[in-house]
Amino acid sequence: VQLQASGGGLVQAGGSLRLSCAASERTFSNYVMGWFRQAPGKEREFVAAIRWSGGSTYYADSVKGRFTISRDNAKKTVYLQMNSLKPEDTAVYYCVRYPPIRDSYWGQGTQVTVSS
Repeated sequence: VQLQASGGGLVQAGGSLRLSCAASERTFSNYVMGWFRQAPGKEREFVAAIRWSGGSTYYADSVKGRFTISRDNAKKTVYLQMNSLKPEDTAVYYCVRYPPIRDSYWGQGTQVTVSS
């Protein structure tokens, strides 16, 4: 599956951004999808995931209550709405087919920078 993420940018602390990830795979709706992020000098970390039906979502404790993952299977797109952003949210954000056990399950990243 090819994954194309977009929507990153520069935002002030307390602001919002919405990331989008478009998938090329026609069987997209069968997959659990998710987002990871990697801050400078740190390991990649899990951010959020959503089951194919959209009924079950999972979040890292660090973003719970601020970020919302959603999906539109008809558009083969997964979203990450990020509110109340903090400087520590600064990272490259990756869309993945979850779990990302293969390199091909990772999309290219999109940079999110939160200024204080």
